[in-house]
Amino acid sequence: MRDPARLCDAVIFDMDGLIFDSEVLSRDAFLTTVRELGHSLTATHYLELVGRPWALNRATLQRHLGPDRVEPFRVTWLHHFEGLRPRLALKPGVRELLDRLDALRLPRAICTSSGHADVADNLNLHGLEGRFNAVVAAGDYAHGKPAPDPFLRAADMLGVAPAACLALEDSHNGVRAAAAAGMRTVMVPDLLPPTPELRALCHHIAADLHEVRALLD
Repeated sequence: MRDPARLCDAVIFDMDGLIFDSEVLSRDAFLTTVRELGHSLTATHYLELVGRPWALNRATLQRHLGPDRVEPFRVTWLHHFEGLRPRLALKPGVRELLDRLDALRLPRAICTSSGHADVADNLNLHGLEGRFNAVVAAGDYAHGKPAPDPFLRAADMLGVAPAACLALEDSHNGVRAAAAAGMRTVMVPDLLPPTPELRALCHHIAADLHEVRALLD
């Protein structure tokens, strides 16, 4: 039974832009690819892709590039991102928040549009293996964000009702997905600022994960 004095019984984390400062690296790799292949996309076009599964982003890139150019673009983009991965930084407050969850004995999961291999690589890079009870990644759900499926899957894996989960997100589609799953949602903005729509969906807008940790106190 949920303790009414607690904010939540489990915490579900997005990954890119929330745990790891990967969206900046992905944007830089995207722009390098644009220049290398001679396209006219900009950083604004990259923002259209944030927090969405590849199926949706493929369709968006097809509109901009044409269907025959998407796969070469994706391969080159991933190549440049892998070259930048050693520079991947943790977002402020990650370790402190995880330590606080340990003290509170609160389970936690990662819920991401990235693949399991990316999750494992990122966790290994920063020695965070074993700090999460479950990982929900691309291929684990029928419909990606902004659909609620990824968050519902994460709650099911933790054995916690969605309404008892605190969801942490940086992207607009992530917030929409978590709210649609019925979770108490905190936005920690990264590349995308909150809008009036997003503020209405959120329990709180936090500057960083240190502020999220304070909410749990």
